[in-house]
Amino acid sequence: MLKPSHLLLGTLLSCSVANAQIFQRELGDFDLKLGTTPSRSMAQGLVKPASTGSFHGGLDLSHDSGFYAGQWAPSMGLSPGANLEVDSYLGFKQPFDNTLGYEVGMIHYSYPKVDTLDSQEFFGGLTFLGSRFGAAFSNDPDKQNSTVFADLGGNQPFGIGISMKYTTHQLNTPASVDGGYIGSFTDWSVQLSRPFMGVDLNLIYSDSSLSGSDCSAYSGHNSQCDGLVTLKAERPFY
Repeated sequence: MLKPSHLLLGTLLSCSVANAQIFQRELGDFDLKLGTTPSRSMAQGLVKPASTGSFHGGLDLSHDSGFYAGQWAPSMGLSPGANLEVDSYLGFKQPFDNTLGYEVGMIHYSYPKVDTLDSQEFFGGLTFLGSRFGAAFSNDPDKQNSTVFADLGGNQPFGIGISMKYTTHQLNTPASVDGGYIGSFTDWSVQLSRPFMGVDLNLIYSDSSLSGSDCSAYSGHNSQCDGLVTLKAERPFY
């Protein structure tokens, strides 16, 4: 039996530093990127995609050997109710050939203006024929999260990108709910994306294993415990 879903329509505006949302420059053996579009396939937001604020951006520095490092801020904390978040990452990416490659790394999540502990995440994945398959483990202050992820970018019917994510959350301390305690739960999401006349359109369905009064224990990746359908339209200023 399906849970009732809600429809949320949001338009997100991003402040761009250059055309195509990315400024790129070579510095010897290094490649520097600045922009409002994430430049890493598995680093920023692979399994912890904080809701992107109206103003966001970051930088990425990579070496010809495959090592890379960077920072990404999904929210600059300028909008009411939004907090500054800085995700610092370090990793290594190497293709075996033109069709197969791998990537491993770690991310450090910090919230400079909020009195909360930072968290870390380790990730790894394979790229095959343009599609990405990844897994990650993160150690948050209140729980541990294990995630599997798939982005079927190598096969886009009608130009529509498809990505899926499934996460298991294990609470350090069981949460009290009506009728007992909850020590773990799962959540998942499916996203369809397609560019249209310069606008990035995204249709997202998310849900979790909790419902009703049990949702008081929910603290997962989705913005809502129950089933939620979200339509996002994003376009850069320049």
